[in-house]
Amino acid sequence: MAKQEKNPDKIGVLTSGGDAPGMNAAIRAVVRSCVYYDITPYGIYQGYQGFIDDKFEKMEAGSVKHIIHQGGTVLKSARSADFRTDQGMEKAWKNVQKHDLDALVVIGGDGTFSGALEFGERYDFSIVGIPGTIDNDIFGTDFTVGFDTAVNTVVEAVDKIRDTATSHNRLFFIEVMGRDAGFIAVYSGIGAGAEEVLIPEIDRDVDKLFQSLERTSQRKKSSRLVIVAEGESKSVFELEDEVQQRFGDRYETKVTILGHVQRGGRPNTADRVLASRLGVRSVEALMNGRRNVMVGVRNRSVTFTDFKKATERKPEMDDALLRIADIISI
Repeated sequence: MAKQEKNPDKIGVLTSGGDAPGMNAAIRAVVRSCVYYDITPYGIYQGYQGFIDDKFEKMEAGSVKHIIHQGGTVLKSARSADFRTDQGMEKAWKNVQKHDLDALVVIGGDGTFSGALEFGERYDFSIVGIPGTIDNDIFGTDFTVGFDTAVNTVVEAVDKIRDTATSHNRLFFIEVMGRDAGFIAVYSGIGAGAEEVLIPEIDRDVDKLFQSLERTSQRKKSSRLVIVAEGESKSVFELEDEVQQRFGDRYETKVTILGHVQRGGRPNTADRVLASRLGVRSVEALMNGRRNVMVGVRNRSVTFTDFKKATERKPEMDDALLRIADIISI
C-alpha cells in the first residue's frame, strides 16, 4: 500500500484507556477541525473494541455541541484484548476500508499509542495521537490532557481533609493516582502544603519520613498530611503501620484513598485549552502528511513525538519541584 499523497477525506477519532477530563474537548476540536477543512469526521465508540466491532458514526459540527465542559468521554472507552491479536487488527482494518477512512486520531495514554503504532505500521495507515491521561506520564509533552484538572481535584480534596486533620490533631496518609508516576503527588503535595510527598521515581526511604514527622512533632503542628503516589513501594497502610510502631501515641493516623474521584469532574480551563490546541493540530498534522506521532506541548509550543519514543521513554521528574516541596514543608 502506498503512502497517502493527498489530504484526507475522512478522519476517525476514538478515545481509549482510562478516561480523563478534557477528552471531550479534544474530540470536539478534532471533529470541528475536520468540518472546517472539509474533511468528514467519524466518531468511533468504545475505543479499539469499537474499532473492531464497527461502532463508527459519521459526525458533524453539531454532533459535539455542549460537550467541551463535560468530563469523561462521549465516545466511551474500553480496553480491548482483541486489538492485541492479529484477528482483531484485521477486523479493524476491514472496517477502515469499509468506511473508506484515510486517517485516525487516537486520544489516550501509552497503551493507546502502542496499539496505534503497531496498527499504523502494519497497514501503512496514518495515525496521530493526543495524550489524554491524568497521570502525566507520557514522554514528549509537558502536560497531558486531564492532568491539571486531576491535580486541582486532589488539592480540593486534601484541603477538606486538612480541616479534619487540624480539628483532631491527626496525621493523614492520602493516596493519589498516577500508576508508576508521581506527578499528581508532587504537584498536589506542593499545592496543598503537604508535609511529605512519596513517589515511586525517587527512593525517599521511611527514615526521611520519620525525620519529617519528628520535626513537625516537636513544633506541635496541629495537622500533618503525607501524599503517597499509588505506585510507591510501600502502601499507605504499610506506612501507617510503621509510623504507629515508631511514634506510638504521638500520632493518631488515618488513611484516605482518593481513587477514581480524581478522574471525574468538569475539565478546567487549562485542560480545555490544551485539548483544543492538540485536537486542531492533530488534524492539521494529518493534512500535512504526519503519521505515527503524538502531538504535545513543550515550552508552550506544539511539538510532535514518534509513537515509539513516546511509549518507550518516560518523562523525568523535575528535581527542582522535589526540592521546593522539601523546602516549603518544614
